[in-house]
Amino acid sequence: MASGDRSRSGQPRGVTTHRYGPDPDQYAELSLPRGERHPGVVVVIHGGFWRAAYDASGGQPLAADLARRGWVAWNIEYRRVGKGGGWPATLQDVADAIDLLAELDLDLDTSRVAAVGHSAGGHLATWAAGRARLRASAPGASPRIELTAVVPQAGVLDLHTAATTNVGGTATPDLLGGMPDEVPDRYLVADPIGQVPLSVPVLCVHSRPDDTVPIAQSEAYVAAARGAGADVELVEVGGDHMAHRDPTSMAWAAVIDALPRLMRP
Repeated sequence: MASGDRSRSGQPRGVTTHRYGPDPDQYAELSLPRGERHPGVVVVIHGGFWRAAYDASGGQPLAADLARRGWVAWNIEYRRVGKGGGWPATLQDVADAIDLLAELDLDLDTSRVAAVGHSAGGHLATWAAGRARLRASAPGASPRIELTAVVPQAGVLDLHTAATTNVGGTATPDLLGGMPDEVPDRYLVADPIGQVPLSVPVLCVHSRPDDTVPIAQSEAYVAAARGAGADVELVEVGGDHMAHRDPTSMAWAAVIDALPRLMRP
């Protein structure tokens, strides 16, 4: 779908909005750095347990910081549970938002595109990195833009365990429309831990004291990915679950420090 640009009030200068669908929540915000050269594109995916109460404003500070550091930032919004989202809309929206990069009439290097996602956004970012292996009928299959690195920040990476241990309450079954034994085919498509090994590097950033998404989510994913021969790493940082959204935090510094290495050709 062709994109249309419009400025959004309250945003830093240089941010434009591009639509990938008719719903008010089907858009992405592009932040361009100063100068013509950039080291790559970083897709920013906000969290909030896939629920309508949380929106793309959560990713705006990170996108602005990335642009200040020379990266092209692509802060995406998507339909969430309670506002038109859930299965399969949320997954398809994330795929369509990333693929819209291929339609922008700009000089962007889309051969190097990383995704950074917080919490539920970490799930979506990691899931998106495995889209090329999805069956043709699955939401998000046949990507036009393939991610070359992914950084889940306190990500929900084991949906089966998240559902059965009430991570975020009923957030995971609300997203997929049931528990793992009720809609097993949906969990097979959507669960990052079932996609290992990915063909791109994965850096999991998590805090051990996190009491919103336990670090066991990242530990389980890293163990499974390593066992399958993937390029994966877990970096432990300080702070709580929300520290990852703060561009002045050590949690975010771990992402910034790793991006050049992850994006190296």
